[in-house]
Amino acid sequence: SSIAMQNAQVRNNSEQLDGRDLRIAVVQARFNVHLTDRLAQSCLDELRRLSVAEDDIVLHTVPGALELPLALQSLAEGGEFDALIALGCVIRGSTYHFELVCNTSAAGIQQVTLDHGIPVANGVLTVEDEEQAIVRLDKGAECARVAVEMANLLIDIGSDEE
Repeated sequence: SSIAMQNAQVRNNSEQLDGRDLRIAVVQARFNVHLTDRLAQSCLDELRRLSVAEDDIVLHTVPGALELPLALQSLAEGGEFDALIALGCVIRGSTYHFELVCNTSAAGIQQVTLDHGIPVANGVLTVEDEEQAIVRLDKGAECARVAVEMANLLIDIGSDEE
């Protein structure tokens, strides 16, 4: 059908990556802060590159990955934001109950998305060691793109339904 073709064409459409008029909150876990600071910088730089206004970007920090879902939930409930971004870094070698922390954090982040109908880009790195984390610090920028694209998609879907 022609609609399917139109949607296929939108996939690489730069309009979906236009951050103007979007409000986006970033929540950064401070555990392994020397890495999560770099993730956050990558994310914030990309948000600016996508034309999200400085005044429309809010950054909060929490102690660790397990605190991300509650902060995200609170932001989602406030209704001020078009998308949220979770950033963190869990390293197996330095984390007791690594799987539990990873799974609980990821499930909580996903729950916020579905409970509140708001895009939440999950930028929590779960890695074996610091070297793996360093290689994946561009995940911050990737999450910025996901957040902007998904926020625009939901706005488009909402306006289609009206």
